[in-house]
Amino acid sequence: MSQFKIVTAAVITAGFAMASQAALAYTAGDVFVRGGVAKTDIASDDTNAGGADFDVESENGYSYGVGYLFHDKFGIELNSGEGFEHDLKTAAGDAGSVERLPVNALFNYYPMGGVDSRIQPYVGVGLNYTNFYSEDIGPGVKVDDSFGAIGQAGLDLAVTNNIMLNGYVSYADVDADITSNGNNVGAVDIDPVTVGGGVTYRF
Repeated sequence: MSQFKIVTAAVITAGFAMASQAALAYTAGDVFVRGGVAKTDIASDDTNAGGADFDVESENGYSYGVGYLFHDKFGIELNSGEGFEHDLKTAAGDAGSVERLPVNALFNYYPMGGVDSRIQPYVGVGLNYTNFYSEDIGPGVKVDDSFGAIGQAGLDLAVTNNIMLNGYVSYADVDADITSNGNNVGAVDIDPVTVGGGVTYRF
């Protein structure tokens, strides 16, 4: 009788352990939110306005996003961040600043989706929309909004069934015209590389 109780207890314990481990797997129907910090580096610094070449400085800020898995291995994500204020410099010194607000819509692939693992990597591709605003370059100077491709690679490391540590890197194709009083006077091509980290909460 005691042996039966021991075996039963062992089976129940193993069942709970397997259920807990299974809960770590990414599965269809999962919804998540992310928040953290990001550093954006300018991969391509080709900015010209009115014949003057500008260097666009890198910047740090907060990032956030939300996503949904419609399959164990596939999902969608919408992410953004606070406006990144980039200082502009020329050979002569400071030349003003411009703020950039990125919004990204991505299709993600989770190679470990459906697998009981605390480590859940992912890669994604999609569309980037960048809004430039608060331009401090010169009177009447504006930077047009930009649409381009974006790619990302990331990793979630489960701490509990719902809370995960997140890290990612992304590359976006960002180029836009610069206008002065409605006339084209140059272009900005910055192609930011963003490295971020934070927390993912899965529902």
